[in-house]
Amino acid sequence: MMSEQDSAKGRNRGGVQRVEGKLRASVERGDYYEAHQMYRTLFFRYMAQAKHAEARELMYNGALLFFSYNQNSAADLSMLVLETLEKSEAKVEEDILGHLVKLFSLMDPNSPERVAFVSRALKWSTGGSGKLGHPKLHQLLAVTLWKEQNYSESRYHFLHSSDGEGCAQMLVEYSAARGFRSEVDMFVAQAVLQFLCLKNKTSASVVFTTYTQKHPSIEKGPPFVQPLLNFLWFLLLAVEGGKLTVFTVLCEQYQPSLKRDPMYNEYLDRIGQLFFGVPPKQSSSYGGLLGNLLNSLMGSGEEEEGEEAQENSSPIELD
Repeated sequence: MMSEQDSAKGRNRGGVQRVEGKLRASVERGDYYEAHQMYRTLFFRYMAQAKHAEARELMYNGALLFFSYNQNSAADLSMLVLETLEKSEAKVEEDILGHLVKLFSLMDPNSPERVAFVSRALKWSTGGSGKLGHPKLHQLLAVTLWKEQNYSESRYHFLHSSDGEGCAQMLVEYSAARGFRSEVDMFVAQAVLQFLCLKNKTSASVVFTTYTQKHPSIEKGPPFVQPLLNFLWFLLLAVEGGKLTVFTVLCEQYQPSLKRDPMYNEYLDRIGQLFFGVPPKQSSSYGGLLGNLLNSLMGSGEEEEGEEAQENSSPIELD
C-alpha cells in the first residue's frame, strides 16, 4: 500500500506538473515577461513552504524552457536553482551536478551571468567553504568547456578534478589545435607540475602517461627525444622516492629545459617543499606576478585541496 508520505509526494508532483503546463503555455504564446514573473512568484511561495525540491525542479525546467526560446530569463531561473540548493543544504549528488552543468552549457559563454553561475555553483559544491569546488563538478565543467574548444578554461577545471586521463586527452587536442610542434612537451609539463603543486600525484602521473602515449608527435618512450619529457618522467619517480638529493640533481641537470618557461622553477620550488622537505625561500612567500599565478592555481595556498582532500571529500565515481 502507498504510505501517506508517498501519497503526499504524488499530489505535490501532480500539482507541479499542472503549474508547469500553464507556464509552458504562457511561454509558447510569447508572454515571456509574465511567465518569468509567475516562475519567480512560485519560487518564493515554494521556498516559504520549505518545498525546496519542488522549487528546484520548477526553476530547472523553467530555465530549460526559456533557454529553448533564447530568453535572458533563463539565467535568472538558473540562479534560483542554486538558491534552492544553498537554502536547503542539499547534498552533492551526481544528478544535481549534471543539472547544474546542463544549465552552464546553455549559457552564453561570454556572459557575466555564466561566470557568476559557475562561481556560485562551485562554492555550493564545497559547502560554501570558499575552497576550490567538488572534483566531480570540476570534471563535468572541464568536459563541457573542452567541447566548446575553450581549452584554457577546461584545463583549469581538469586540474581541480581527479580525471587525469580526460585532462591528457584534452591537452593532446589543445596542442594539435593551438600549439607549435616544438611545444608538445610544454603542454603536458605545465599540467604535471601544477597537479603536483596541488599534491595530486596520481593525476600528475596519469596525465603524463596518457599524454605521451596518445600524442601523435611524441615518439614512444621513456626515454623520450624531448629532454623536458625525460625530466618529468624522472621527477614523477623522484616524488615517489622522496629523496632530496635526487630531486636537487635532477633540477640542476635539466636547467636548460626548465628555463623555457619561467614558471617551471617556481612550481618546482613548491614541489620541493611539498614532497622533499625543502624550506620556503626567505625572500618572500611568492611575490609579484608569479606569486599571483601560483595562488590562483592553489586557491591562495589551500594545498589540502589536492589528492588527500579529494579522498576525504569522497568524490562521486566517474562513469
